Amino acid sequence: MSEQTIPILPCGTLQPVLDFYTALGFEVTFRQRSPNPYAVVELGGIQLHFFGMKTYEPTASISTCYVRTDDVDGLYETFRAGLKAAYGRIPTRGLPRIGPLKDMSYGMRQFLMTDPGGNCIRVGRPTSENQHHRAAPDETFARALHHASVLADSKEDPAAAAKIIDRVLALDGERPTRVQLLQLLVLRADIAGRLADDTTMRSVLDRATAIRLGAEESESARDAIRRLEDLQA
Repeated sequence: MSEQTIPILPCGTLQPVLDFYTALGFEVTFRQRSPNPYAVVELGGIQLHFFGMKTYEPTASISTCYVRTDDVDGLYETFRAGLKAAYGRIPTRGLPRIGPLKDMSYGMRQFLMTDPGGNCIRVGRPTSENQHHRAAPDETFARALHHASVLADSKEDPAAAAKIIDRVLALDGERPTRVQLLQLLVLRADIAGRLADDTTMRSVLDRATAIRLGAEESESARDAIRRLEDLQA
């Protein structure tokens, strides 16, 4: 037996969606204009189908699919480079956008990107056979980062995530490590951008940029450093 699952995703207009995926390196392998707008894009083993709906509202979309790959870091770099070439920057909010690459608490290393049609494509590589959520860490700042990440990315509640980070960074008598501080500030800046709070975003980015890390710390914080660069663009 040989089966293949292919997502068929909605959009208001096909062309902006096709332009987006072409920028990422996909090839448009099929295009139909009538009787119904329909198109197919492919990259390696990834195949996505799209259909057009005149009444579709991308900002209200909840459509999504998951792409598993053995080279999530490679795809992330390819997609970032393609988006920067096409848009002059790496879009981190609005439509389209690409999120940070990071290790998740359920044994996946992944990133999320949302196309102009509002479709969220989750791209990830398993890092563990255990795909269940781990318990939140006990340490104060690791726990705050865990909960804020879940709220911001999985539950789409950036306001609640912002409160967690602001609260933990205001604690008396406890201080995060420099890596933890960078991770928290980068996530806080990312959240501020999603909330259209540009003043907070700039202030937090300035704080994050001022942090100096050693070689080992920089390696540990590589995902946050890369996201910091994207947010500064």
